[in-house]
This record gives sequence, structure tokens and C-alpha cells, in this order.
Amino acid sequence: MVQKARIRLTSTDPHKLDEICAELKKIAEKTGVKVSGPIPLPTRRLVVPVRRTPCGQGSNTWDRWEMRIHKRLIDIDASERTMKRIMRIRVPEDVYIEIELI
Repeated sequence: MVQKARIRLTSTDPHKLDEICAELKKIAEKTGVKVSGPIPLPTRRLVVPVRRTPCGQGSNTWDRWEMRIHKRLIDIDASERTMKRIMRIRVPEDVYIEIELI
């Protein structure tokens, strides 16, 4: 049985996330291993309501700041050659990669 690598990607920028996913798929195609994904996982929304006037005087108006955390999941057959190539990918600072061998 072939060991699989489950790659979980998270980022606040969905465009950078999709670029990394495309690069991972290209590596899998070149090495000829089976790949499934990227599977989009539910986006987490962090909403922070803030008063507009910091002193508390004036009208009762609020701003709502929001940050979205996008997630993707990719399963790849973990051959040694494929994993070495995946480890050499240049990843932007705001993209987090978690690799788990199953």
C-alpha cells in the first residue's frame, strides 16, 4: 500500500493559496503520482466590531472589520521523489502549509 500525504493549506489571500495548489498539482503530474484536490474547506470569518469614536462621546456608530481565512486540502501519494520536490517549493509568508503522512 502506498503512503499518502495530506497537505493542508491556510491563508488570508486566496490567490496565493490557489497558486501554491496549482504548483503542487504540477509537481504531482510531473512525477506521475495520484493526486486528489484541492478541496476547498469552509472559510473562517473573523469579525471584530469597533466603535468609531475611541473616547465614547458622539454618536453610537460602529465599524465592522473582517478577516477571512481560506483553507484547501490536497491528498498526494507520498513517493520520495515527489515529497523532495514539494519540500523545495517557495511559499509566501502568509501561506501556512501542514503536511501529514497517512
